[in-house]
Amino acid sequence: MTLKFHWYLPTHGDTTTVADNRLDAATRLRTHLQPTLENLTELGRVAEGYGFEAVLTPTGTHCEDSWIATAALAQHTERLKYLVAFRPGVLSPTAAAQQVGTYQRFTGNRLALNVVTGGDDDEMRRFGDWADKAARYRRTGEFLTVLRGLWNNPEFSFHGEFYRIERAALAYPLEHVPTIYFGGSSPEAIEVAAQHADVYLTWCEPPEQVAEKIERVRAAAARHGRTLRYGVRLHTVARPTAEEAWQRAAELMTGLTPEAVRSAHERYLASGSEGQRRMAALTSGELVGVRELEVHPGLWAGPSLLRDGAGTAAVGCYADVAALFGEYIEVGATEFVLSGYPQRVEIHHVGKGVLPLFAQAPAGV
Repeated sequence: MTLKFHWYLPTHGDTTTVADNRLDAATRLRTHLQPTLENLTELGRVAEGYGFEAVLTPTGTHCEDSWIATAALAQHTERLKYLVAFRPGVLSPTAAAQQVGTYQRFTGNRLALNVVTGGDDDEMRRFGDWADKAARYRRTGEFLTVLRGLWNNPEFSFHGEFYRIERAALAYPLEHVPTIYFGGSSPEAIEVAAQHADVYLTWCEPPEQVAEKIERVRAAAARHGRTLRYGVRLHTVARPTAEEAWQRAAELMTGLTPEAVRSAHERYLASGSEGQRRMAALTSGELVGVRELEVHPGLWAGPSLLRDGAGTAAVGCYADVAALFGEYIEVGATEFVLSGYPQRVEIHHVGKGVLPLFAQAPAGV
């Protein structure tokens, strides 16, 4: 079994607590690491030095453009891959296939794709996309059909519900097809993943829930004669001792208010994203003590009190965090996309304390 560890690249800026994204502009300037080329290059080089496979970028109106940012950063690293998140609905599949080819040739084949269909209607409308959720997933399926068709054929035509492509071709053949990562908890998302993805990526719920989801995806992929790999996306609060880790977790809750937590909880429970609703369901929506948010031994739901997206963190000493990862490995996960608050601090704890424990593991573990 080959394990892969990835880090998160904060192209929206680094933060120090769960709550500090709600602070006033002057305070944000003091507490956030700005997403400059210099700062992101430094983090990428650290990730490369520790042996992370890739760094994941977000996509949306809250961050820098993932394609342009990572293409620039790739010129300042040598081995590190870039897991570029993008939304199919705002880009032609033919243009995307061309971008992928250029990216691969100009970076030495260091691109991976995180396909984000989009779950929040308000965010999608900011991009001019008014399709409903079911239509977006059908469109994503067509997009990926065209993308792979262009990669695998000298000329490709396609007539579908959303795309009508006539004799599309690439100027240069794609020699190294990037790995496609795809996430989503709804039946529509699982079906797209089963047909088109290489790696199914899920937010980190307790192991038994992740196991159930992996089994659903595995069964769907089998119906199409395919086999996928599986990964989990979560934060970490790793420290030399468990006491230090839980103290840091408590510090991450600084600045939270009961009103803000309750409002965020209600908003996420009503989200159009099934994955976001599942994250919200891990907590009661009340501001409680740090250990009351432990939803599984070592798995903490503190980030979900206010933040959207990945809402859980592995908390504990380095061995505890590695042991929790082991539980997900047992249910089928072989890839981990990690992050922490702030990224530039947490990556050192994981790189120095957690990853070496897997390097020392026996072959096949």
